[in-house]
Amino acid sequence: MDFEPTKMKRIKLSSSNVIDVPGEIEEPQMRSREEGHNDHISGSTDSFFSGLNDDVALTCLAKASRSDYPSLSCLNTRFKILNKTGFLYELRKQMKIAEHWVYIVCDPRGWEAFNPSRNKWMKLPKIPCDGCFNYADKESLAVRTELLVLGRELFEFAICNFNMISHIWSKCEAMSYPRCLFASSSHGSIVIVAGGSDENGNVLKSAELYDSSTGKWELLPNNEFTSETISNDSLTCAEEFDLKMRKWRKIERIYPNVNRAAQAPPLIAVVNNKLYAVEYLTNMVKVYNRGKNKWEDLGMLPVRADSSNGWGLAFKSCGNALLVVRGQWGPEGETIVLKSWERESEIVNGMMEWKVIGVKENAGIFVYNCAVMGC
Repeated sequence: MDFEPTKMKRIKLSSSNVIDVPGEIEEPQMRSREEGHNDHISGSTDSFFSGLNDDVALTCLAKASRSDYPSLSCLNTRFKILNKTGFLYELRKQMKIAEHWVYIVCDPRGWEAFNPSRNKWMKLPKIPCDGCFNYADKESLAVRTELLVLGRELFEFAICNFNMISHIWSKCEAMSYPRCLFASSSHGSIVIVAGGSDENGNVLKSAELYDSSTGKWELLPNNEFTSETISNDSLTCAEEFDLKMRKWRKIERIYPNVNRAAQAPPLIAVVNNKLYAVEYLTNMVKVYNRGKNKWEDLGMLPVRADSSNGWGLAFKSCGNALLVVRGQWGPEGETIVLKSWERESEIVNGMMEWKVIGVKENAGIFVYNCAVMGC
């Protein structure tokens, strides 16, 4: 299948706000500056904010915390309609505004979201899959305003999608080659998955791209090597996919330490175009020097990864910071703690300055899945 970019259309939000949005997004009816002024005079409630024209109102709404959107929707019919279209998230993207929320599951029965800027937790609705899906191994990915959870139901693989705009779970279109235990990476509105194994345990060489603006999967060229040929050397390699050239490139010796059989999959994160990884045996955070194809020690993790061989913790990028999520025993029992580190922070004698940004008591101690959504 040839790659075709998502069809976009240009929408005029107001006299000074014009954005490009996916073609399927409906255009809400906007009101002119003069109409907004007349509303103020006549006392009409058919506006975003009484007395403000749409130019100013849209800017204010885009800059507001997205955690406030549900409350604002209760106050104004026009904003409620606007919010359902996903229009504001496209405007936020144009204005380079993003809030990063953390989505985690520490109890197989349900997901929770955490907003670091408000220190606020939110329980997500029940996922519409069978019990087998809840307790089986899963992969989670965040792309634009969607949280994708890929796992296995009793008889087949399944993909569930939580839409941040509608706050509803739904079943997604299946991949051309359903899989588990795959590698993945997201960029903008797309996510790419590669390798893994099918429902019969066969190793896959194929890769697929998911476009959140269309909800469709596209088959990509096969990656060059698979775990069929795994050796101590190949475990330290990686592959890079060029979206323009549609080709894979093998990078030798990119992973800092070969996994042992009992170790978790690699804990890696990208922040400001820099690649970071955790070396389980030493609890060391490393940063990759692309020019030298070499890993350099950065500092210590705030938790012990070696005690569990890397299982049960999350290592993610969260905006301009690294994020570590791990359970621990606290005064109230099992507690999940979120800690972040920003590049500007000092590193003294190999100790990184990690900041606690969130705590969830009585939530479990093992992090099964974690994803960070920025929009």
